[in-house]
Amino acid sequence: MIELEGVPELVDPVMVAAFEGWNDAGDAASTAVAHLDREWKGEVFAALDAEDYYDFQVNRPTVFMEDGVRKITWPTTRLSVVRVGGDKPRDLVLVRGIEPSMRWRSFCNELLGFAHELGVELVVVLGALLGDTPHTRPVPISGTTSDTDLARRMDLEETKYEGPTGIVGILQEACTHAGVPAVSLWAAVPHYVSQPPNPKATLALLNRLEDLIGVRVPLGELPEDARAWQVGVDQLAAEDSEVAEYVQSLEEARDTAELPEASGEAIAREFERYLRRRDGSGPGGTGGPGGHATADGGDGPAGTPFLRDNPSGRNRPPKPPKASGDDEESSED
Repeated sequence: MIELEGVPELVDPVMVAAFEGWNDAGDAASTAVAHLDREWKGEVFAALDAEDYYDFQVNRPTVFMEDGVRKITWPTTRLSVVRVGGDKPRDLVLVRGIEPSMRWRSFCNELLGFAHELGVELVVVLGALLGDTPHTRPVPISGTTSDTDLARRMDLEETKYEGPTGIVGILQEACTHAGVPAVSLWAAVPHYVSQPPNPKATLALLNRLEDLIGVRVPLGELPEDARAWQVGVDQLAAEDSEVAEYVQSLEEARDTAELPEASGEAIAREFERYLRRRDGSGPGGTGGPGGHATADGGDGPAGTPFLRDNPSGRNRPPKPPKASGDDEESSED
């Protein structure tokens, strides 16, 4: 039995979770939850026992000094709670950790125990995968659920994915079987620029989360960081004609695929977000190891960043693979 002492009764709580590792290309998802925790000054109220779920030879503890005393931080998953103010306040339960090494079903059951005790009405799990998407275009965000009614009400895709999955997919299915509404939001990160951080993908996830749960997320310096990130990648890609040509082919494929969908709904959603931020009237307050999930469900390059050393001392992109026709995004969950 999970007992939560010191946690007040929550208002319309939503659980938002992200996990470092295979589900977190460019650290985009875990950084998004960390941003929420930092901006809203989350208070940690629980941590899962690291001994139960982590292989310490894979996710090693770290030693640090505090006031001359050596201390150890163990890899784990922590839960914090934040109150989002505004006309219609609501609470968020933030779950941030590392994809567990073992006992995934027990791991999900423990998180669901917290969700039940706190009266969580919706679970949103954030993820990021490597895909054939150009860094110069808006980050594709796919929202998926196993709940037909939820898919219709929230304009989400009903998941049809088959193949390898990570803790994001396992937790979503555990929620479905437990009768807890659950959604996965996936950002597609360009496979040729996979090195974290990726503030553009993090920003896209937060914008989609904002639309989904009706809160106004304070973005801080993220928009400027995203612009600076794109300028930096533009400059590096321009140094190599093959890379520039490859990016152009991705742009053409993306633009062709999305031309019929550049319509009312997407434009209206962006306009509504603009109005919320301009007026400040929307609900919401003031203003690891291994590879990554890929669009086809397989492992991306493990720890293979797009930047690498060259004899000149500067960094540049690696030679990309030849473009292979139309690019069709799919989400792993």
